[in-house]
Amino acid sequence: MSVQPGWYVDPADTETRRYWDGEGWLGAPIPVDATPPDGPPPAEPPPAPVAPAAPATDQPVSTAPGWPPHSGPASQPGHGPQAAPGWGPQAGPPGWTPQGVPPGWAPPGGPPGWLGRPPEPRPHGLRLAGYGRRLVARLIDFGVVFALNVLVNGWFVWRWLDELLPYWREAFRRGLEGNTSTEGMPPISEQTGLLQVVIVVIATALWLAYEVPAMAANGQTIGKRVMRIKAVPIAADQPLGFGRALTRWTTLGLPTLLWYCAGLGLLLQLVDSLSPLFDHPLRRALHDKRAQTVVVEVPDTAASPAPDDHPQPSGDTP
Repeated sequence: MSVQPGWYVDPADTETRRYWDGEGWLGAPIPVDATPPDGPPPAEPPPAPVAPAAPATDQPVSTAPGWPPHSGPASQPGHGPQAAPGWGPQAGPPGWTPQGVPPGWAPPGGPPGWLGRPPEPRPHGLRLAGYGRRLVARLIDFGVVFALNVLVNGWFVWRWLDELLPYWREAFRRGLEGNTSTEGMPPISEQTGLLQVVIVVIATALWLAYEVPAMAANGQTIGKRVMRIKAVPIAADQPLGFGRALTRWTTLGLPTLLWYCAGLGLLLQLVDSLSPLFDHPLRRALHDKRAQTVVVEVPDTAASPAPDDHPQPSGDTP
């Protein structure tokens, strides 16, 4: 789009300001801190004839940092250097963006307020894992941990339900009848609270045993393998190690012990799980920040076909 006429900072000399008439620079420059007039500058007298100059060399025209060289002649009567097609002055009107450049591209060292989107970081040359992939991987891991709990924790859960069912049945029956009295309700034994603590501790231990060793070795659980993502340290592309993997897990997994405290642990885990949506540009969750890790995509390393050990010779002879 075209840039409206007005006084703008000269991209070739950021210490001066010149008038842009919609097609090129007009008139002589003024200091950048001087107050420009309301309209265009007065017309300059035509230049006096001069002797032919020596042929121009092929040296590039010096421009401000981050700007492409100007196209066309260096100067014309009444005009300064011409900007490249689709380009406007360095400090254009609000909302102005240059034309003819790839979407999201910004020149290095662009001016303040540049509207181009910076390139996405690539830790260790790998793409950041999207939130969708991370969520599906976490759901797969939860499914695996749940299956382990059915095997190991199933008996304790059955005993806990058996202790609570008489109380729940009587409360449900009275609710249907509109009876709000609590007299004569079946008592809840102290063993019920103990069973609840045991269930939560076993569930936490199973999650710890499932996730920490696998993450320490290669940064991948079963869910992350399926979704082709992994966690790596920000400092170097290497295994997390047990200490970093444990630090990462405790931020998300340890609040499981607070599930029976009015759901406080579940609330903390929900905040941690949603935190990558609000972290830019590395999309790190709270447990990633604490362990100084980042989740990236695993590149596709499909095996190329093995070279033929006995290639056919060239020519018509088979």
